[in-house]
Amino acid sequence: MENVLVTGGAGFIGRSVCKELLRRGYSVRVLDSLIEQVHGDTDGDTDRPADLHPDVELIRADIRNSGAVDRALCGIDCVVHLAAEVGVGQSMYEVERYTSVNDLGTAILFQRLIERPVRRIVTASSMSIYGEGLYRDAEGNPVEDAARPMLRDGQRNWEPVDGKGRPLAPLATPEWKRPSLASVYALNKYVQERTTHIMAEPYGMEGVCLRLFNVYGPGQALSNPYTGVLAIFAARLLNGQPPMIFEDGEQRRDFVHVRDVARAFADALELPEAAGETFNIGSGRDRSVAEVAVELARAMGREDLRPEIVGKARVGDIRHCFCDTTKAERELGFSAREDFGRGLQELSEWVAQQTASDRVAEARAELEARGLVA
Repeated sequence: MENVLVTGGAGFIGRSVCKELLRRGYSVRVLDSLIEQVHGDTDGDTDRPADLHPDVELIRADIRNSGAVDRALCGIDCVVHLAAEVGVGQSMYEVERYTSVNDLGTAILFQRLIERPVRRIVTASSMSIYGEGLYRDAEGNPVEDAARPMLRDGQRNWEPVDGKGRPLAPLATPEWKRPSLASVYALNKYVQERTTHIMAEPYGMEGVCLRLFNVYGPGQALSNPYTGVLAIFAARLLNGQPPMIFEDGEQRRDFVHVRDVARAFADALELPEAAGETFNIGSGRDRSVAEVAVELARAMGREDLRPEIVGKARVGDIRHCFCDTTKAERELGFSAREDFGRGLQELSEWVAQQTASDRVAEARAELEARGLVA
């Protein structure tokens, strides 16, 4: 089987991707800088995440290190590109860092791939590029450019409306919906997407992009307040604090298990039909954020900790966006297999064995100090 490089492969999603690739018989190498915000304190070049599979070769280096990228690509047949700074809110004030790692890092990867081309590169994109998801107006017409008025203190209606002030109905968002880049992170991920598609074909490579929706499961970085919402809720609950929810909690998202996501990446490396395409990867089921917080508290045995509804929004956040899985089902043969209830129970059992620093209040204070919460 082929040799695969997974950039950012020591992270939450990357470790699951590595396991799936090894299960299918691939040889796997990881390039990862092991940053403290994601991995905690690391000590020296030999430090290795405990749950990174022992058969994975680890190169500890920054994606922006051209020499390290060149070494990592030696003998590689395919690349899964996951390396990125992740977090909508933080991207709005750590602009240089996010753009440097995400966009410059991707540029350096492709610069080296010119000299060391591979058969296929699969890049992780994000549902954040859509901004608001797809909606339908009162006449039944699809609305791709839904927007909310400028957020302000004391706001009660968080829903996008049409030009006449009428509410719009959220729909599952397909890949053909035009991007609406509402945060620096969304802009970064779109640049990664377009770079992949622009650079792959001229150099004899195949490019595939996967737009991931809200990924959850054991192994998330519980002490990172800019990670997935379920990990943030779990860290709060583990520390005896209620989940903190912006707006009114009725915003709807699609939650997909990390094992399903790992399967999607492996399939995207293998299937000929995937070449040159972009796919949504989600469960196809939407849930409100408040509903999910209550379910997780129940799974963790903390039903006494009811969600704290903030009643404010973060700049860059969107109201509703959930996954239309039609294209992935048709062309990748992909559909989510993991049951959400069992997935929450598995997550809660893993969380119970962890320790986590609750940094949610600190992150909120950072945003408020910069006028990014209203």
